[in-house]
Order: sequence, then structure tokens, then C-alpha cells
Amino acid sequence: QVQLVESGGGSVQSGGSLRLSCVASVDTYSNNCMAWYRQAPGKEREGVATINKDGDPSYADSVKGRFTISQGSAKNTLYLQMNNLKPEDTAMYYCAAHRRPWYRRDSCDLAESLYNYWGQGTQVTVSS
Repeated sequence: QVQLVESGGGSVQSGGSLRLSCVASVDTYSNNCMAWYRQAPGKEREGVATINKDGDPSYADSVKGRFTISQGSAKNTLYLQMNNLKPEDTAMYYCAAHRRPWYRRDSCDLAESLYNYWGQGTQVTVSS
């Protein structure tokens, strides 16, 4: 069973920065996609960023140029550097993962239905 544990959330003012971390008990030799999602109160969960085994990232348009997804050298730690935060970034942020066939080396997809492993979330609150 894969476990994902997020940390790094908190409260910041608009324009500030936070770095989220996710430690995953994944098999680092597997072809995993890892991603960050978020869910604001009263809204559906949305994909924020994803990264494949080779380190190629993909981002939602709403965070391009402000957020950066990355992996630790051991491939079992996922990060989300969030800069120039806005009040609309306020949400619970979740780490997610899924395994792909070994031959899939293209960019990962942010379709939520693909991800079958989820963390418990870490809260990010941005005040104006």
C-alpha cells in the first residue's frame, strides 16, 4: 500500500511563498506519475501540477510561472514551490500518485481519475 504524507502548509500573505513536501512510500523503480491537487471550500478538487519519472513537469494554467513541482534525488519526495501566492490559492493541497506502464515516458496527465494514491492534505491559506 502506497502512503503519501504532505507537509509545509501554512498561512501567508498575498505575494508570499510556501514550499510543500510529500514523502511517498513508492517503489522508486516504478514508472510513477506524481502530482499536486488542491480543493478550496465549496469547489471541486483541481490538478495543480504533475511530474513524470524523468522530471518533466506539467502545470495548470492558473499556476504557471508561479509554482514549481520537483522531485527529490531519491524520487520518493515531491515538492511544490509556490511563489507570488494569491488569496485564490487558498485550499487544501493533496499529493497524489499513480503507476504507468514502463513504456510511457511522455508527460503525465492531471486527470484526477488516473490517480489512485492520495495523501491526507495540507492546508494553505493566503490572506490579502
